[in-house]
Amino acid sequence: MTQDSPSTHADVLVLGAGSGGYACALRAAQLGLSVILVEKDRLGGTCLHVGCIPTKALLHAAEVADYARHAASVGVRATLEGIDMPAVNAYRDKVVGRLYKGLTGLISSRGITVVEGAGRVTGQRQVTVDGTTYTGEHLVLATGSYARSLPGITPDGDRVLLSDHALALDEVPTSVVVLGGGVIGCEFASVWASFGAQVTIVEALPRLVPGEDEASSKALERAFSKRGITVRTGTAYESLKVGDGSVALTVTGGETIEAERMLVAVGRGPSTDGIGLETIGVEVDRGFVLADDRCRTAAEKTYAVGDIVPGLQLAHRGFAQGIFVAEDIAGLEPEPVDESAIPRVTYSHPEVASVGFDEAAAVLAYGEDQVETVTYDLGGNGKSQILGTSGFVKLVRRTDGPVVGIHLVGERVGELVGEAQLIYGWEAHPEDVTPLVHAHPTQHEALGEAHMALAGKPLHAHA
Repeated sequence: MTQDSPSTHADVLVLGAGSGGYACALRAAQLGLSVILVEKDRLGGTCLHVGCIPTKALLHAAEVADYARHAASVGVRATLEGIDMPAVNAYRDKVVGRLYKGLTGLISSRGITVVEGAGRVTGQRQVTVDGTTYTGEHLVLATGSYARSLPGITPDGDRVLLSDHALALDEVPTSVVVLGGGVIGCEFASVWASFGAQVTIVEALPRLVPGEDEASSKALERAFSKRGITVRTGTAYESLKVGDGSVALTVTGGETIEAERMLVAVGRGPSTDGIGLETIGVEVDRGFVLADDRCRTAAEKTYAVGDIVPGLQLAHRGFAQGIFVAEDIAGLEPEPVDESAIPRVTYSHPEVASVGFDEAAAVLAYGEDQVETVTYDLGGNGKSQILGTSGFVKLVRRTDGPVVGIHLVGERVGELVGEAQLIYGWEAHPEDVTPLVHAHPTQHEALGEAHMALAGKPLHAHA
């Protein structure tokens, strides 16, 4: 088999079949390009197997548990007898399995050549897997990310967990300390609290989900406290002692926090170590591949997408970049992905969602006297009252200009961020949104009400 045979050479050679890699492969094949897709594990990557999908399945199970626990408040006689983790895991695996089967069928139907094995870059637009070399007219790097730990902490999958380990637990911990109050930490904390565990979050920064607007962080912290989750912000890790049936985490000031288990949720690192990027001159900073706004690296006809590129580590960002690269290679001259327009959601209870600038970033960009905000409380929204959720819609606009940021807190607000993204991407003024009719009763009305307030004509809002 020669290197230029159809089996080992393609228009597009993709290393990594996670969100960014497989999206690029599918779109490239759709555009008539030949594609070789190299993956060391399973198609779908982190998102499908140990990330977005399985964690959201757990969060749904947690939501059902909370519904059962509080059923009497709406007149339904129900009791929560407990959490059957093997059954929860079977439900999760069934969801993942269906999606995996659908994805593998889709990849196959597009005529994409899938190569199973650990690939290493061994030359310009060249990847070697188990002694066979594959080449492409273009190379797309999409090797994804891994769960990070901290110096002095060695995850063992039993007492000290990474997110991958947490998904594999077959029992609910009686108590758990979550080291890290970002998206991953808050989602797992939310799940375990709903399942009945005693949860403590330790975050070194001053607030939870620090990438969100400060008002959203404060609202989430209040909601977590009401649920019995202990939140320790501005608290740094100093040392860890692991015993036979417990962990003891020492934090700032010498205080020790004990729990049955600990989750290390301090972010994800780029999976680029040892894949040979130095052989082709790709520039790397702390493991992240440096690429321009068109995802091009320093190496000719070599692109990078997804979690290995500095920025938001989100599956939908990877999807968008993968599609963009395929279209760019095909000569369609697509517009680069607008990083600020990528929606962000933390799927905890309650959810936190946003798009665009937070208030602090808008003030920094435009000046304090050029920024206006309004916050609409979900207490005035009928559907939110039915759901029993509190929270808000916060809008950030340029004075007499467009809305540049939308921030939401409350149950199911992740479902509102699609409309929020359209408003932001449209560069809409509040007056452009107010004529739109929102169905009643829906939480979408809260977006409409917030824009009416910002346009100077609030309806369901107290003066």
